[in-house]
Amino acid sequence: MNVTSRTDAAGPSSPRPAVSVVIPCRNERLHIARCLESLLAQEQPPGGFELIIADGMSTDGTRTLLSQFARDARVRVIDNPGQIVSTGLNAAVAVSRGDVIIRADVHTEYAPDYVRQCVHTLETTGADNVGGPWVAVPQGYVGRAIAAAFHSRFGSGGARAHDPHYEGAVDTVYLGCWRRANLERLGGFDEELVRNQDDELNFRIVRSGGRVWQSPRIRSWYHPRNSVSRLFRQYLQYGYWKVRVIRKHGTPASWRHVVPAAFVGTAAVLLVLAPVSATARLGALVWVGAYLAATCVASVVEASRSGWSLLPILPVVFSAFHIGYGLGFLLGIIDTTVLRRRAARWSSALTRASADRS
Repeated sequence: MNVTSRTDAAGPSSPRPAVSVVIPCRNERLHIARCLESLLAQEQPPGGFELIIADGMSTDGTRTLLSQFARDARVRVIDNPGQIVSTGLNAAVAVSRGDVIIRADVHTEYAPDYVRQCVHTLETTGADNVGGPWVAVPQGYVGRAIAAAFHSRFGSGGARAHDPHYEGAVDTVYLGCWRRANLERLGGFDEELVRNQDDELNFRIVRSGGRVWQSPRIRSWYHPRNSVSRLFRQYLQYGYWKVRVIRKHGTPASWRHVVPAAFVGTAAVLLVLAPVSATARLGALVWVGAYLAATCVASVVEASRSGWSLLPILPVVFSAFHIGYGLGFLLGIIDTTVLRRRAARWSSALTRASADRS
């Protein structure tokens, strides 16, 4: 979809807002209210703002809640027949009216000055995209462990987007805020991508000579998955769709994106060969043993910061991050390179289960 086709559907008599906040959503009855309440409580930026929610044909009662929020003149709900994040974002941008576009996520809550800080940072830095750090807020015991691993260097590979204190240029940023003209020049979000559409857009910005900027003054709080199986499935998808991004641009945005796949691929080869090769058996023992040792050390370090009660589950959570991502990446390579398919049937099935999440 080309985001340059804009419709001023609110009518000529309606004052045009300076900022448009766009939100993809599908089957989020349990989360949508908390997100929208925090956005509607924003400090008013000069010129005002609007919220545009692109609903992916929800079937769980989300649409009923959205109709209640749409009584507010600042809120508009549109259909997203594509049912994935990228098509929803492009559809929302196409009907938006602001000169500044801010992308929001349903599973996130926002500080009262979030919109104002986005606009201020965009103006003062001159960057092409700005955003805040990706801060995970835990829910329950497993959620606490996932949040702890999410912010550790071992879990995130040292990604600056996971550092709540870092300010400066980054290769990608959580969510984002763009000038409309820049977003239109870039062509919007790639609708082939079910996942990683934000990373891919930021990759295009950086490769074209632009800047992506992170500011800790742009504050939001993300609610991650609260089960290891859902976390594993999430990162399986991230790894799978990262291959699409790399194939599109011919290079990874960062080499940390290929490390989990290298580990999982090497371990798989050694384990397959182990029954017939003493060398492979030794290699598998050393390779897997080294990972387990590193995981245990990282778990102890993180438990000392986040609570010793998390120590028993942290190795499992770290493994879900790494092995899920690495396995997904390898399946993406098999699909796109060996089988030359545009999308795997299993990937589509997993995506339908959580199509709202980026």
